[in-house]
Amino acid sequence: MSANNDGVKIKPELMEKEKLYHCIFKNKALLLFKDSQDFLNCYEIEEESLVNRIQKCKSDSELEKILADYLKD
Repeated sequence: MSANNDGVKIKPELMEKEKLYHCIFKNKALLLFKDSQDFLNCYEIEEESLVNRIQKCKSDSELEKILADYLKD
């Protein structure tokens, strides 16, 4: 998955099942997840503070921690 000025390009055929993917596009975080039945789930986050934290994360485990911490609040 990649994002540029033209939009977000997703290649579901290359995505691993049960893995969370993310990208930043137009000040929004997009979270994508391909489930065990090959359905693609997409979530859009607009909350600026959370988008900034997601943008700075360096690994999948860090992204999962950011989301888990956010859900606790």
